[in-house]
Amino acid sequence: MENEKLVCKACGRDTFTTGQVGGTTSQGNIRTIGAIMAVGSPLQMIFCKNCGEVASFKVVKPQNFK
Repeated sequence: MENEKLVCKACGRDTFTTGQVGGTTSQGNIRTIGAIMAVGSPLQMIFCKNCGEVASFKVVKPQNFK
């Protein structure tokens, strides 16, 4: 998705940025359902800088779920 030119489905603009939920601590990380003590992984997203519409979600460390 990084090499293609994104156009926002909501507002039509083409200015996007990347943000992340979770990270250095496990707070905010995505975890397997029912896993209380699992570390999980941060969730990264690409979103429109104009209206906030999210174009992409990505689990940063999918290997934590194997």
